[in-house]
Amino acid sequence: MVRGKTVIEKIESTTSRQVTFSKRKSGLFKKAKELGILCDAQVGVVLFSNTGRLYEYSNSNSGTKSIIERYQQVKEGQQFMSASDEAKFWQAEGERLRQQLHNLQDNHRQLLGHNLSGLGLEDLKGLESQLEISLHNIRLTKDQLMIDEIEKSNKKGILVHLENMELHKKLNIIRHDYVGLQNKLIEQTEVNGGITSSSTNYNFIAPEDVNSFDLKLSLPQHAESDDDQPESPTLGL
Repeated sequence: MVRGKTVIEKIESTTSRQVTFSKRKSGLFKKAKELGILCDAQVGVVLFSNTGRLYEYSNSNSGTKSIIERYQQVKEGQQFMSASDEAKFWQAEGERLRQQLHNLQDNHRQLLGHNLSGLGLEDLKGLESQLEISLHNIRLTKDQLMIDEIEKSNKKGILVHLENMELHKKLNIIRHDYVGLQNKLIEQTEVNGGITSSSTNYNFIAPEDVNSFDLKLSLPQHAESDDDQPESPTLGL
């Protein structure tokens, strides 16, 4: 679904306004952090809520205050500098940035365990503290990734389990239908067998009937009278 365009105007609901402020503030600080990392820029954000509460973000080690002071110096200097002074200013600014880059490169090499011979005890403790913080952040990120992977695997496992249950239900239905059809087939076979047996008994004559029928056919049909009796043969003596 395509989201509608957000109307930019004051939110009347106090609760909705606070929720929107919190979300937008987090998004603004996130963008400021990304800008500083991607472009190697010094970024500072100062924000006051409608209740007067201060929120700030800075990627400078000295905090937001140093960025504001630098801003004021540059702003005031630009108003009164001549062309030559402005050129000198930017030259000094470039040198400062080169020195800052050099320091960051040295710090990076030291964090990797190189160029440690000239460092004192406090410097080494500072590096150790930075490494511990970095390791802590790495572990947190790794643990979160592992948790996300476990949750994803659990969700997949639940889906597979539900699919298996659905397949078992379908299989049970098929088995039930098969058994029902098999029982109907057996019943139909028994019914057909009974009809065939009774039909056979009906078409054939029982044994006693057969004997009676044969007896009637074998008896001669003679009249019951004296005239019909055969004469005795006359013997010539």
